Amino acid sequence: MPLFLSSKPPRTPLLSTTQSAGHEVFESPITGAEDIYWDLSDLYSDVDLLHADLLECEEKAKLFATSYRGKLASMSSSELADAMQNLAGIQDTAGRAFTFVYLNWSTDTAESERGALLQKVREQYTGISTSLLFFELEWADLDDQKASELLASEDSNSFGHYLEVLRIARPYLLTEAEEKILVEKSVTGRTAWTRFFDEYLGDVRYKLNGDSLTQQQILALLHAPERETRREASKSFTEGLKNSLRPLTYTFNTILCDKATDDRLRGYPNWITSRNLSNEVDDETVESLVGAVVNGYPGVARYYELKKRVLGLSEMMDYDRYAPISESTRIIPWEEARRTVTESYAGFDARLGEIVDMFFERNWIDAALQPNKRGGAFSHGAVPSVHPYILMNYTGRVRDVQTLAHELGHGVHQYLSRQQGIFHADTPLTTAETASVFGEMLVFQKLLEEESEPANRLAMLMGKIDDTFATVFRQVSMNRFEDRIHTMRREKGELSSEQFCDAWISTQAAMFGDSVQLTDNYRYWWSYIPHFLHTPGYVYAYAFGELLVLALYDKYKEVGEGFSDQYVELLTSGGSDWPHVLVGRLGIDLNDSDFWAGGVKSIEGLVDEAASLVDELY
Repeated sequence: MPLFLSSKPPRTPLLSTTQSAGHEVFESPITGAEDIYWDLSDLYSDVDLLHADLLECEEKAKLFATSYRGKLASMSSSELADAMQNLAGIQDTAGRAFTFVYLNWSTDTAESERGALLQKVREQYTGISTSLLFFELEWADLDDQKASELLASEDSNSFGHYLEVLRIARPYLLTEAEEKILVEKSVTGRTAWTRFFDEYLGDVRYKLNGDSLTQQQILALLHAPERETRREASKSFTEGLKNSLRPLTYTFNTILCDKATDDRLRGYPNWITSRNLSNEVDDETVESLVGAVVNGYPGVARYYELKKRVLGLSEMMDYDRYAPISESTRIIPWEEARRTVTESYAGFDARLGEIVDMFFERNWIDAALQPNKRGGAFSHGAVPSVHPYILMNYTGRVRDVQTLAHELGHGVHQYLSRQQGIFHADTPLTTAETASVFGEMLVFQKLLEEESEPANRLAMLMGKIDDTFATVFRQVSMNRFEDRIHTMRREKGELSSEQFCDAWISTQAAMFGDSVQLTDNYRYWWSYIPHFLHTPGYVYAYAFGELLVLALYDKYKEVGEGFSDQYVELLTSGGSDWPHVLVGRLGIDLNDSDFWAGGVKSIEGLVDEAASLVDELY
């Protein structure tokens, strides 16, 4: 039985329109990305093979349990290495199957056949994980001396840090029977609700001037040069969110309650601790990061006052934040975006340029606009035996070129870290954003160096500041919103839509000060952000990554060509050691109390540069 080997639908390929049943047509600009679909056949070419692999994984998981249950305490280092090799094989195969069905579903979330396959494999994957659960629990419960002996051996190089991290979660683990219940119930718990959220918003359309737009299309109009277009897009998007507020509010409440229950059962001291542990940073480091960014809020107000002056506005509204300061509406063709990004990476290091080129040549990217395709962008690392895949929605804007650079940074990182094997290929969210943001910086600097006209340089610089603010200050303000709603849900019970709106508008207003007027429409814009539901606590990782990259880029300018070897080594290391150890090899100290404040000052330096250009031009 054949599968969808690419995401290309069996109907006529999309050219200049997007359609779905019951919806009107919206004309999108021709970019050349209309036929850019990924080819998933490197994962699977036939559904029967996928099902056969999962059945084999189920049998191997049962055999693994029979062979190793209760044996850890008496294992030698070589026996542990054999067990981990067996475990790696099971996880790689099961991960390959789940990667395929998730990617297959993500390009058409309304197709029932794809959704059914995703759910079936998710349930099988959960069953396999349940069979293997005992091993992690026994390892975490092993006495410190025995664990240290096993980890001291060279046999543990490909999995040692993975096992180290498991042990720090020991105080928060439950019994095996209890853990199994939580794993099995998760399929119909938070996992089901996040899938509902994705599919529901994927089907919502926003009316504008008689057209019916997807979320991706309506949000792109917030970057339009015409103020009226931005205003009307903001109103249309808000109307769509307000019409969906009841199910979205209920979904948020349910997932907040689910996390509160999980944290209570495990004994986590606060809502963010579990995320910090998985990110391999302590609560104090995160508090220091958040505090430094919040202390930098006055710089946000200063920048938007500057932008208001450049735009010639008497009042800066929320829908003006991403307004370009030039009138250019040029659509950047896909091939030009490809060339720009590839040359930027290759200019830094030829090895990275070659990897980037593979993503294009081998159809590892899905960039075409399609109805019911998941919004946004991501790079999925898949498993070490295959390669990453990138999803995005390319509309030809300058932002899309930066998004492409961002996701290819993830892709390059994931491709290189495959060498570490399945236990060390993944990185914590904090360092996962390093390569992506660094890639954006490479593209930006290339474009800036090629531009000599001061007005154009100012436009590029302010566009970069817009993106940097969105990555650092906006993400931390969203972290403050998350902190507010998790705390309120635990203290007050189920929250109303108005309580969510109040929490959102107050945490956002704290960042903007008096520089941006937040309309009533903006009160509802918390309700579409998927990170709050999929990965609670995630958003500060963006700020972490951006500030870390600013430090890395300063090192690059200081060291010169020799830096690229160190950088490639960092990416290749994956998650094989603690983040502070890996970046410490490049001379960066994450435990330095002034580190985060220094990153914020670097951003202020960009604003200073923009202000000088404004004084020169206006």
